[in-house]
Amino acid sequence: MHLRHALARIGTVVCGLVMSTPAFTETLDDAAERYRPLMAADIDQSLAGAQKLNERISAKDVAGAQQAWIDARVGWERAEVFTAGFVSELDELIDAWPNAQTGFHAIEANLFGAKNTAVSEEVKSLIFHLSDLDVKVRYTPFNAQGLLNGTARLAYEVGESKSDGGESRFSGTSLDDMRNNVAGIALAYKTVFAEAVRTSDANLADQIQAKIDDMGSLVAVRELKSLDTDVLRTKSEDLVIALQTAAPKIGLRAPTLEDLTQ
Repeated sequence: MHLRHALARIGTVVCGLVMSTPAFTETLDDAAERYRPLMAADIDQSLAGAQKLNERISAKDVAGAQQAWIDARVGWERAEVFTAGFVSELDELIDAWPNAQTGFHAIEANLFGAKNTAVSEEVKSLIFHLSDLDVKVRYTPFNAQGLLNGTARLAYEVGESKSDGGESRFSGTSLDDMRNNVAGIALAYKTVFAEAVRTSDANLADQIQAKIDDMGSLVAVRELKSLDTDVLRTKSEDLVIALQTAAPKIGLRAPTLEDLTQ
């Protein structure tokens, strides 16, 4: 399905939703705060990997630097629920692709594509921005609405753009990116929204969990060429629509995809 068709499909659902009384808002925001340390741990992991990357680059250790880059990606990809919902400008600095001039993928092209360790400045810039993110994840005012927005946007991104050939082509870790994205989506949903959705509409709660599980199963294939991108795209759109349907039932606005489509 082309981008405009997917947006029309999702947008139709948004227009049909009316916000209900926010009976769950306080509880959901409390749940969002409980999610904060989990997200901080992911960012810490990513930052530690970037610092290790810097050490290996300084030692001109290509293999060690490549492994550190891969390790740094895990926490980052799980954390994109937060960056998509709250600090999209940092997302651009840290993880722009495919034509990256900065961040992970600028380093990746040199380190994995050219086997070149002359990326010291790029790595230092990455550490700077991840350190900024590490501060923001601890002190940015959290709320359930922002996390729901980030969850929906990341789900859409996995199906609509990351599945179309892979994000991390030089390193060959595109499937890992998507797996960690789905793990981040699953963690955010379970920690913040699952109980409230189940209280409001148990059938819808089952549907959302099934859609997340389906996405996880789809990206569990052994190699990228075995990924059924059409099915993954449909499942990701279905999940976005289900989250939009759930939002007014738990006192939130239906999430939009504005940051991904402007």
